[in-house]
Amino acid sequence: MRRMRRRATLMMTAALLAIAVGAHAEIVPAGRPAPEIASGPWINSQPLTMQGLRGRVVLVDFWTFG
Repeated sequence: MRRMRRRATLMMTAALLAIAVGAHAEIVPAGRPAPEIASGPWINSQPLTMQGLRGRVVLVDFWTFG
């Protein structure tokens, strides 16, 4: 019983998270250009553009204090 309740709670949490993320995420179909990065201050460089990053492997790591 306890295990089933825990599983149901995890499934509901995952579903709510998927709905919340999906409501705010911009979906870019495969093969289309990525949107410009236009958020927040740039700490260790000048602001970058998608054109300047073209052809490079890019890791975007963003986070916030919660």
